Amino acid sequence: MLELKHFFDIEDDVVPWLLKCRLTPSDENDLSTRPSRKELQIVHVEMNGHVLYTWKGTKGTTCIAAFDPHNKQNKLLYVFDKEVPLISCSVNMERTLLAVSFLQFTRSGVPFETFRPVSRCLTLLLEIHPVNNTKVLKAVDSHVRVQFVYPTSDAKLFPENHLLVISEDGCIEHILVRVIIEEGYRVTIQNPDRLHKDIVAEDILWAQWDTQGQRLFYIVEKENNALLTCIQFYPDRNYEKLLSFPLGFSLTVTKLRLINFGYISFQQEESSLELLNLQVFTNPTGTMSVCYSHPMQNKQEFTYSVILLHYGWRKTFIVSLEESDHYLISEPTFINIGYYVAVYMPGYFLHLINIQHPNLVCHSLFLSGKDAKVSPWNLQRPILSLTDSLLDCQFGKIYKAHLDLKLFLSFMHENKLDCHQLAAMHCAVFYLQNNSETEAQIIHWMCGLPVSGSIDLIQEFICGTLYRKAISETHLVDKLLPYSSLINWNGEIPGVSHSTETISVSVFRDTKVDERAKQHFRNILENAKTILPKVDTCSSEQKAVSFFQEEDRHQMVLIGLMVEKLKEHLMKYLHYIGKKKIDLIVNNYTVTLLECIWQIIDKIWNKYSLNTHILCLSNREKINSAEFVVFHMMTRVLEAAEGLFLPLPPGYHTVHITIGARCLPLHTLLHYIDIGVLHPTERFVTKLLEELDNSATNERFKFSIATRIPETIGQKICHLWDHPVSSSCIARNHVKTLLSELRTYEKSTDFSLKAQTPFESEFLPLTCLTRVLTEVEDQALSHLEESENVDAKFVEEVALKQTLTFLGLQNK
Repeated sequence: MLELKHFFDIEDDVVPWLLKCRLTPSDENDLSTRPSRKELQIVHVEMNGHVLYTWKGTKGTTCIAAFDPHNKQNKLLYVFDKEVPLISCSVNMERTLLAVSFLQFTRSGVPFETFRPVSRCLTLLLEIHPVNNTKVLKAVDSHVRVQFVYPTSDAKLFPENHLLVISEDGCIEHILVRVIIEEGYRVTIQNPDRLHKDIVAEDILWAQWDTQGQRLFYIVEKENNALLTCIQFYPDRNYEKLLSFPLGFSLTVTKLRLINFGYISFQQEESSLELLNLQVFTNPTGTMSVCYSHPMQNKQEFTYSVILLHYGWRKTFIVSLEESDHYLISEPTFINIGYYVAVYMPGYFLHLINIQHPNLVCHSLFLSGKDAKVSPWNLQRPILSLTDSLLDCQFGKIYKAHLDLKLFLSFMHENKLDCHQLAAMHCAVFYLQNNSETEAQIIHWMCGLPVSGSIDLIQEFICGTLYRKAISETHLVDKLLPYSSLINWNGEIPGVSHSTETISVSVFRDTKVDERAKQHFRNILENAKTILPKVDTCSSEQKAVSFFQEEDRHQMVLIGLMVEKLKEHLMKYLHYIGKKKIDLIVNNYTVTLLECIWQIIDKIWNKYSLNTHILCLSNREKINSAEFVVFHMMTRVLEAAEGLFLPLPPGYHTVHITIGARCLPLHTLLHYIDIGVLHPTERFVTKLLEELDNSATNERFKFSIATRIPETIGQKICHLWDHPVSSSCIARNHVKTLLSELRTYEKSTDFSLKAQTPFESEFLPLTCLTRVLTEVEDQALSHLEESENVDAKFVEEVALKQTLTFLGLQNK
């Protein structure tokens, strides 16, 4: 599921440059800086992705250079004329200052003559634009790490440089370095003997530098509890404390562990049992996760925890380790992958923990055995997790971890467990990035799945797609819109158990949408009318099935109600962004929903090579198996949408019932109508009456449908069918209209029974009704707009025919 892609490779990005370039402008024949390949190693990675690396020259020099991944260029920064065992180095953003720390002895133990050391470790600040003065920052016996603070943007450069100096004794210092430009280009340190210093923290047991966010995390022991603190640094002003909270456990480590402050090979052999395996990952969307492993008690179980500060939760996982031929290391690797944190124990398991939406464990993916392999991870080599990348220390390679969509899709097809299918699809949808081909593959995969009683993957696909597109426009709604159709999930995931506890940190609270209240019908329809023109119907000619071709009153109400309630919901929490912005968010969300459902159906139709030509009722005998499959999938999509109270594209019900009328036996079709799966629409009934002849079979078919349509539809289309049922409907409507007119004229008109004519019926009630209707017709003729040949005489004839039929006398 996880794939490592090369971001930097010393062999490909550095060695060719070293072999062909002149590294010392003063002497092109100088061989002192030519590399010995085995001495090349990565020292540090800065915020902008620049990789600092070092090597030993053939004449005993030590060189430091930087690789810019954006333009693929290398630059030599500094050359020591002696062999220097580097501990740490960092360059400022402008590449004018270089901070380094190193040991003051050679590997043979002979002291350097240049510096005549009195301390074991020396920390220097070097002017390198051009190479000029050197400032000694620290001379101590313990190891020291250095780190420049970077501006959050390259747009503005500041004359101030902020440098962090971290000592092995647990002290973090902040040094303010001001620079001036002399002679138009020479950058020098201003007042190098009076640099401002202050102590950020003391007695730390663990520290991590957040390269992307420019934050410092550190842990101290306080009252037998580990206290994690976060400091935010700025390039143009003083730093500030963002948060501080207890982790809930005491520290048993004896050595300081530093994360993302560089890497040196001679510290590889340090025992991890004496170090705290903990890392903090942040995300631009606002997530902050603290990941740490517990001391291993036995070889059958492994325990690790993830503190989700943005939710105020601590999730603890216990993994049952399977038997394996691989060597069992004492701690896993934590990897930052955007919405996920991966916990990887090579050869045993890979756990992709959803940190953006951790509510349900089924949205995280746990893999073991062969499914847990990460390519090209070599189990025999140490891999170091950085802020957003991975470092292969031995071979000098930096990787970016990516979720492999092809592997996810393959895993979804092959795995039958609900928890695996749900987690894999949820992840794939969030990482689609508008990849229509992948969306089509997921839709096709869902078509072949049996209906599950526990989850509805179609609902999950719709919710995930809507959420992803909504937060791509603004992250303000990430806590306000649903990302899943599930409220809870009580299943189990094979191989791992978990528990959740609440921690005392300020968190975002989940919100609930209020129950739908009664609204003014006109406002609801107006909301819907603003949405439909925004739907991309321009590409309808390219789609296999066409929606939005008719007015669907019921769907218009649902669309309008959804718009209204969503606006009310967002206005409660995002009122500060203004009504126009909220209206835009809601309109786009609703449009995306309608387009998403349209896209699902279109992909299904394309898969089975269907088009609108099949929407013909006159040739119901000419059907194929593909129509049955499409009808089944449209039914599932309908159930998914109705289960979430979501509107459908106008015209959906017409297409759905038309295919059902072609595919299903009459008794099954009528049963689906009676239980509300199929909805006879005005357009469908019109097609039914216009396209089918009056054969006995079709008469029975039309009569069965006509008796089940809503009254409002029946009144509109009854004149299309020459049938007693239709005539009865027309007559009833005519009588109802005339009697309503009677109220207007009964006060001013004298209605009286005249002498019976030879042609009138002897049934006095009918005769009376007919005379009243005739009188009203004469008085209100200009106000009535009935169909042709519909009058009192027509009503009388229909009434007599119905009476004869009722008495069984129609053939006498």
